[in-house]
Amino acid sequence: MQTSMDAVGLWSWGWAQVLAGFASGAALGLWFHRDAFLGGYASWRRRLLRLGHIACIALGVLQMLVALSPAAVASGSAAQACFVLWRVGGVLMPAICFLSAWRQSFRHLFALPVLALSSAAALTLSLIEQGASA
Repeated sequence: MQTSMDAVGLWSWGWAQVLAGFASGAALGLWFHRDAFLGGYASWRRRLLRLGHIACIALGVLQMLVALSPAAVASGSAAQACFVLWRVGGVLMPAICFLSAWRQSFRHLFALPVLALSSAAALTLSLIEQGASA
């Protein structure tokens, strides 16, 4: 299967996100042994930081799966938009998690990564179905 250059970039971007997730987890892990760290295990701040760290890893892996999927051979504006939306959502979701841990009012921005990632997933499905019917 011949992949597009955008899909190759998505593969690299995915690995970079996984690495960022590992790095953020390691940084947070320096203080997680303290029961009261950021208000305790169940606190808003600590939960959002954990979610942001895991979002980096999970979304990076999803981007790598897209790069390996039949959507990777697609070309055109829909494919380009799909790959861009994966990257945008992959950056926004952990960023908004981290920002919301800092200031709770940032939680209102969660619609942005959800919209980007939902659109990316829908486009991925569409590209795969188009490839299967071709």
